[in-house]
Amino acid sequence: MAFGFIGILYLAAISGSPALADPGTMTFRAVNFDSTGCAADCPQVIIADGVIGVDTPEAFAEFARQAAQTEPFRGVIFLNSPGGNVVASMELGRAFRRARATIMVAGFATMGALSGPVAGECLSACVYALMGAARRVAPPASRIGLHRMFSGDTDGARSGIADRDMVIEVARYAAQMGVDPALVWRAESQAPGVLRVLTTAEIARWRLATTRY
Repeated sequence: MAFGFIGILYLAAISGSPALADPGTMTFRAVNFDSTGCAADCPQVIIADGVIGVDTPEAFAEFARQAAQTEPFRGVIFLNSPGGNVVASMELGRAFRRARATIMVAGFATMGALSGPVAGECLSACVYALMGAARRVAPPASRIGLHRMFSGDTDGARSGIADRDMVIEVARYAAQMGVDPALVWRAESQAPGVLRVLTTAEIARWRLATTRY
């Protein structure tokens, strides 16, 4: 099973422009690769696509509970998101860690009899959800981008918390998840409204992800 799954990932069309995440609130769905390479033994993966809102962590928890009633969760998630709420993203990341999830930054597409990952994106607050995965994969064609936090990212999550206190909290969370907290401070050094797309070298240096499954 593992060999077939890895083979599919290497052969899948992770190329071209990243698939745009659904601008709506993040949804979760389970899909099979349906590839001729694995036939009846094709693995099931979870597609997580859209904006991370305050209700997203609970939505994932409920999805995982429901999914477990029909088939054991195999721990592979394709994540494609433009960002969202910072605190909710950290909560979602912790839920991913509890599930021991492997996350690939990717969209998902079907072409004829084949289906599999395509280039995706994980931008802004999505990066903090990605941090929580037990294993993180960022194919070179997918985009990971840092964005400075602003009030709308945390609004309604906690009241009265100072901006610097929030940054310190996120940096502490990053360290707990095995990511260099320098990544968080680098994000906060950005000019407001400027997105910094990370290079493969930066992703590796900050221990955010590997490039291959």
